[in-house]
Amino acid sequence: MAVVALDGTPVLTRDKKGRLIHDDPISHHHGGFATLWKSLSEDLDAAAEHDPAARSRLEVALAYPGVHALWLHRIAHRMWQVPGLKIPARLLSQFTRFLTGIEIHPGAVIGRRLFIDHGMGVVIGETTEIGDDCLLFHGSTLGGTKMVKGKRHPTLGNRVMIGAGAKVLGPIVLGDNSQVGANAVVTRDVPPGNIAVGVPAKNRIPRDAAAAIAARPNDASMIDYYI
Repeated sequence: MAVVALDGTPVLTRDKKGRLIHDDPISHHHGGFATLWKSLSEDLDAAAEHDPAARSRLEVALAYPGVHALWLHRIAHRMWQVPGLKIPARLLSQFTRFLTGIEIHPGAVIGRRLFIDHGMGVVIGETTEIGDDCLLFHGSTLGGTKMVKGKRHPTLGNRVMIGAGAKVLGPIVLGDNSQVGANAVVTRDVPPGNIAVGVPAKNRIPRDAAAAIAARPNDASMIDYYI
C-alpha cells in the first residue's frame, strides 16, 4: 500500500516483505530489450538535464562515467536475477568499477533517472534501494554498518540528493525530497523534505518548508511534511 502526502505525491510504496516498489514497470528491472533501452535513454536524458556543463546527449553518452556505470549496472542487475548468472553479474560490476571508479553491487535496486555526478568513489551496497530521480555526487557511500546477511543498506525515496563524500549507513530510510549534505555521516532515518548535515548527521527542515509549516492552521495539515 502506498503512503502519500496531502498533495497526493507518493512517498514510499512497499510490498509485504518491505521492499521498495516503483509504480512504473521500468523500475521493476524486468522486461525485454525495449524496456531496457527506454530505461537507458531516460538515464541519458537525466544526466543531460541535471548537469549544466553537458552540451549534448552525445557528449554525455561518451564522456560521463556515472552514466556508463549506471547502464552497466542495469544489465548486471538483470543478470543477477538469474541464479546461473550471479558470478558473471559480479564480474561485470567489478569491471565497471575498474572502468569508472564507481562500485554498484548488481543486487542493488535502482529506480528511474538516477544521475551520478562525477562519480569517482561512489559505492552502492547490495541491498540498497534507490527511488526515482535521485542524485548522487562523487565519493558518496550507501553502505552497511554490520557484516550480516539481509537488509543492511539504505533505502532512498524519490528525488533524494546525496552530497559529495557523504556516508549513508545501515538499513535506514531517506524520505522523498530529502537531502544529505557533503561529508555528512547519516545513520538514522531522514524524514521527507529534511536535510541531514554534520557528523553524526542531524535532520533539519529547510527554511522555506519550516515557514510553510508555521503558517499552517493546524497540526493535521503538517502531515505532508513528515510522512
